[in-house]
Amino acid sequence: MKNANWDSYQLFLQVARLGGLTGASAASGLSPATIGRRMLDLEQEVGRTLFSRSQTGYRLTRDGQALLDHLQEMEAAARKVEAWRQSGEGGTTVRITAGTWVAWLLTENFAAIRMPGDAFAIALTIGEARASLAYRESDIGIRAFEPEEPNLAARQLGEVAYAVYVRRNAVETDERWIAVGEEEAISAYLRWPHSHAAADIVATVNRPRSLPDLVRAGAGKTVLPCFVGDLHPELQRQGGELPELRHRQWIVMNAEDRHRPEIRTVADRMTKLVRSYADLFAGKRPSRG
Repeated sequence: MKNANWDSYQLFLQVARLGGLTGASAASGLSPATIGRRMLDLEQEVGRTLFSRSQTGYRLTRDGQALLDHLQEMEAAARKVEAWRQSGEGGTTVRITAGTWVAWLLTENFAAIRMPGDAFAIALTIGEARASLAYRESDIGIRAFEPEEPNLAARQLGEVAYAVYVRRNAVETDERWIAVGEEEAISAYLRWPHSHAAADIVATVNRPRSLPDLVRAGAGKTVLPCFVGDLHPELQRQGGELPELRHRQWIVMNAEDRHRPEIRTVADRMTKLVRSYADLFAGKRPSRG
């Protein structure tokens, strides 16, 4: 058996975490065909079948899950060494993972998250996949459910409501829908148009950030978090809240690392910021036509 190189293991991590070749292709810049060949080569090198392949994606086998666990432990150890090294240099980086819209809120209010004089930097990773912190992939994450992992700590931030949004003063009978593509529709609100109005979807995008822009341009309607749609001056709700999409929101940290001064500081500031928008998150300030 040949020894697999670390590049192959990193590519394996992307396929495993993103559920298949498409997501790994977007993350790595390699073509799906190239990644597929690399994963076959990796399986030959380690002498084990790592994936169960189907039209719906790549699912880890028992051996694949074991390899994922081992690699995540290696990543966690490497990050601990890096944090130790940075602390000796007098500067650290706090890594935040958040979905599109919470990340948007953080960037719009970045001065409230990192202030002049802070001895740490911020690294913000944006994505719809669940924030994974058990092996220290990030320091702070935002999740739509309370974590079950025993080595994670969480604070509840409040509830998040969703509604259908159209361009302000749009024609009421317009049934055109805008959606994120099915492969990228990880969150429940992104899947909603596909399960309720699939025949009326006229355009799809691969990132939620483009949805309000298309609605504002008059291309159709879409589902958005209320704190996004209600803040947009050119959008308005069509109908009431979609109650089946409402969920709680949590800020999550590794239980051992949450007491590090820089992580505690950033988590406290994020908590204060998100809670200051609690009414908007909960849909209590609907926009008016």
